[in-house]
Amino acid sequence: MKVVIPGGTGQVGAILNRALTGAGHEVTVLTRRPARAGEVGWDGETLGDWVKEIDGSDVVINLAGRSVSCRYTPANLRAMMDSRVHSARVVGEAIAGAARPPRLWLQMSTATVYAHRFDAPNDEATGVVGGAEPGVPDYWAYSVEIAKAWERAQEQASTPATRKVALRTAMVMSPDRGGVLDVLLRLARLGLGGPVAGGAQYVSWIHDQDFVRAIDFLTTRENLTGPVNLASPDPVPQREFMRALRGAWGVPLGLPATRWMAELGAFALRSDTELLLKSRRVVPGRLLDAGFAFEHGEWTGAAVELVGRVRGRE
Repeated sequence: MKVVIPGGTGQVGAILNRALTGAGHEVTVLTRRPARAGEVGWDGETLGDWVKEIDGSDVVINLAGRSVSCRYTPANLRAMMDSRVHSARVVGEAIAGAARPPRLWLQMSTATVYAHRFDAPNDEATGVVGGAEPGVPDYWAYSVEIAKAWERAQEQASTPATRKVALRTAMVMSPDRGGVLDVLLRLARLGLGGPVAGGAQYVSWIHDQDFVRAIDFLTTRENLTGPVNLASPDPVPQREFMRALRGAWGVPLGLPATRWMAELGAFALRSDTELLLKSRRVVPGRLLDAGFAFEHGEWTGAAVELVGRVRGRE
């Protein structure tokens, strides 16, 4: 296949690029700062010479969007919104104008679209899409609006010859440096990987190998369109999530953190507590119904496998 990955220079893009090129596929990455073979420049907002890469491709996997690992200031939230919506819109325009449009457009989205809840899991059919909720910061609702606008930009694109899937993706766990697992393991190894604000909030995640396998699965399932949750079937409370990660590394204890301590830590890391405190209890209803089988569907075993790869890297 010829695969085009707009915004493919981040962690998830690197995971997909390695897997796809390793399987013999031709991969082109669209990036603002092309620096190596296989990368083509674009601005994520306007049509340009890069559209020639879309025309004649088989699959487009749009990952473009400003990183969420930042302080959620009004300016950063607006940049998150604009970068996602504008890039999805212009990818849609490129596909609509292609003489040979791709057969599939996979559009990155996020599990953050679902409500902060503890009582039941969110699948695509019965899950509660978030919004203004009592007891949580008001700006959390804006994160949900970003996710909805992101998906809406894909949905509204006029691409009748191209199947469209929105990837409501949980945290992708991989041994790569700088990824979310790298950060969490660093905390655990320092003895700081305990429960945060009680640790009852759910963590949804997906193993990097299952993420790649799910992408491959979606390329062959012509009946799957619209939102699909890319998350393991085993979301767990944060205290259990970190306990399993500490156990995989061999760290017996993790100091707990209160909400205000989490605020200080997030400020020091130039991140935001939504990433720590929002309860994301998401399950992959449509993937399971379509027959997808997870190889790393349970967190304790997945943590052991991932930590083994991290140790092998070191």
